[in-house]
Amino acid sequence: MRPLPSRRRNHRGISLGLLALCLAAAGSLQSQGVSLYIPQAAINATVEEDILLSVEYSCHGIPTIEWKYTSNWGVQKIVEWKPGTQANVSQSHKDRVCTFDNGSIQLFSVGVRDSGYYVITVTEQLGSSQFGTIMLHVSEILYEDLHFVAVFLAFLAAVAAVLISLMWVCNKCAYKFQRKRRHKLKESTTEEIELQDIEC
Repeated sequence: MRPLPSRRRNHRGISLGLLALCLAAAGSLQSQGVSLYIPQAAINATVEEDILLSVEYSCHGIPTIEWKYTSNWGVQKIVEWKPGTQANVSQSHKDRVCTFDNGSIQLFSVGVRDSGYYVITVTEQLGSSQFGTIMLHVSEILYEDLHFVAVFLAFLAAVAAVLISLMWVCNKCAYKFQRKRRHKLKESTTEEIELQDIEC
């Protein structure tokens, strides 16, 4: 009857050892996990603007970074790369995206169609990964901006009209002044001729 307690002790020792091993493994996985920081989760932009989708990550080793774009038209892969290597850019975003080693990307000359959710996934060599999302809203140039441009152009046209009118008035005045001067010269020359005739 005494062997039973020793078996229980052995089972307890094995289960405590397994528990300690699992906790150590979990701790090491946590210490080697990926952390991701997104300073600005929502960005508003206008058409033809260059946009920086800024992120920062930390992990052990060199991770794989992937950006995808989700919108009403579906999910689309933008770019995938490892820091220090050449990026694999999709055909739809060729010459429109620039990658940075900290995981950020820059989109050039965005349009309304670029509005949507941009998802970054950072995957560590051991397999742990972390993802984050940035919402981008691209709008046309605001009506107030167009109104301001129209008012400014109207102001410039009015100034140009005033300047043209002033130039026309100055030209008329100069023409009248020259005409009067010529008339006076003619009168003076005729008076001189008459005086010469009288003296003769």
